[in-house]
Amino acid sequence: MRYDRDGFPIPPDFEPHAAETAAAGVGAEPKRRGGWKRFALVGLVAGLLLPAILLPEALPLARRLVVGVALERAAACEARSDIGGAVTELGRAIRWHGADAELLCMRAMLRLEDRDAAGALEDATSAAAEAPLASQPLRVRALVHVVLGNPDAALADAARVVSLATPGDTEALNLRAYVRALVGREVPEALADIDAAIATLGEPPPEILDTRGYILLLAGRTQEAIDQLNLAIDGMQQNRRRLALLADRIDRDEFARRLRSLDHGLAVMLHHRALACEKAGLAEQAKQDFELARKKGFDPSRGIM
Repeated sequence: MRYDRDGFPIPPDFEPHAAETAAAGVGAEPKRRGGWKRFALVGLVAGLLLPAILLPEALPLARRLVVGVALERAAACEARSDIGGAVTELGRAIRWHGADAELLCMRAMLRLEDRDAAGALEDATSAAAEAPLASQPLRVRALVHVVLGNPDAALADAARVVSLATPGDTEALNLRAYVRALVGREVPEALADIDAAIATLGEPPPEILDTRGYILLLAGRTQEAIDQLNLAIDGMQQNRRRLALLADRIDRDEFARRLRSLDHGLAVMLHHRALACEKAGLAEQAKQDFELARKKGFDPSRGIM
């Protein structure tokens, strides 16, 4: 019979105490098993704690990286007229960044160009909810309402833009004047808006001259409209030539995106002049302008109007 250190008998099938077996030259194996258990425990703790420590620092960086890449890809898609691809990339940016009025407005305009006016309206409305005192969501939504054939809602949003702006804000006045012209309402008030905008400017940009020309056409002042639209088109063509000089100095996609935007603006102006020439009996000039406007992208269903 064997006894333990306290004098109690050890049953034959009971493992000896670790200290006794160690003294007998055994017991190394239990020590190794305990060492591996401790190692595994340390690894488990590290696996749980390190992500908890590092992730809060890493996630914002990863988020900014994903959003930045998505926005670059969206711009590249837009530059090559892949509007669906640009919408997809902006969607990725919004998912990673979270709801943001500026990003939502960007996607709304692209959705509108992609003939998804309902999606554009949803984005613009969400943007307005995110930034209730910002005018950009309302600017975008006003144009979306024009495309959807909601003149009252378009006019209401345009009026709200003016109320949020500082008195005499030329962009706000131009927007309300143009929305009034697009829906064919309040033409005298639209002319007053655009004249007030021009009065504050030394040299009106082509977009404002175009608005005034179109309103003059709706007011029945056809020759004045043609004269004003000629100035607008000349100004836009000068802007296009200035951009061409930068072709080798700026990013290729950025150049293509700017050129595309200028051409869309020019398309709208050419269409307006075509309407004025048609009304003035200048059939051949009207035909040329209509065709060139179409080639440059004029399309009210896509918000290019």
